[in-house]
Amino acid sequence: MAMAIALLIAVPVGILSAVRPNSNADKAGTVLAMSGVAIPDFWLGIMLIYVFSVWLKVLPPSGYAPISQGLWPSLQSMLLPALSLGMALSAVVMRQLRSALLEVLQQDYVMVARAKGLRETVVVGRHALKNALIPVVTVIGLQTGRLFGGAVVVETIFALPGLGRLAADSIFFRDFPMLQGVVLILALAVVLANLLTDLLYAFLDPRIRYR
Repeated sequence: MAMAIALLIAVPVGILSAVRPNSNADKAGTVLAMSGVAIPDFWLGIMLIYVFSVWLKVLPPSGYAPISQGLWPSLQSMLLPALSLGMALSAVVMRQLRSALLEVLQQDYVMVARAKGLRETVVVGRHALKNALIPVVTVIGLQTGRLFGGAVVVETIFALPGLGRLAADSIFFRDFPMLQGVVLILALAVVLANLLTDLLYAFLDPRIRYR
């Protein structure tokens, strides 16, 4: 869910910043991206609890509601932790997408597409965005390990029964076999994420073929 929230924030803001460089929207996106990189996950999580749980009282401060209790309660319990983890990832993806898309929009084939009279949404969405996603996919694959590392602290703060909290509890109780198992599972997840990244290269760029 953290990855989904990160992409929902990063993709629209990154595209808007690239299409309108040096505009107010671009400056606001830059501030958002720098804030996301600079703010630690645990501090953001505590501030989100204070704002949305203590002050506004619209979301639960901690705990986990399984899907058997209803879709909306389950989403409510996961929203703040996912936002805490996803902000830093969205900041990195946002800046990478803006940089890659700005470079692609200067290419000759994009100028030809515009000269044909195609709408800007078609030029950006169909011709430019797909070619700009390759470095973005690379960054997302590399950030997977950081996402799992941040989950150790965030799951502890929000009292979520996940692998991150299990790793923290294993350290506190000196349960080293359990810790080794958690590390092995997380390492396997990172390897699979990088394998998926390599497979996405072939989908995004037809020139890439694996034999």
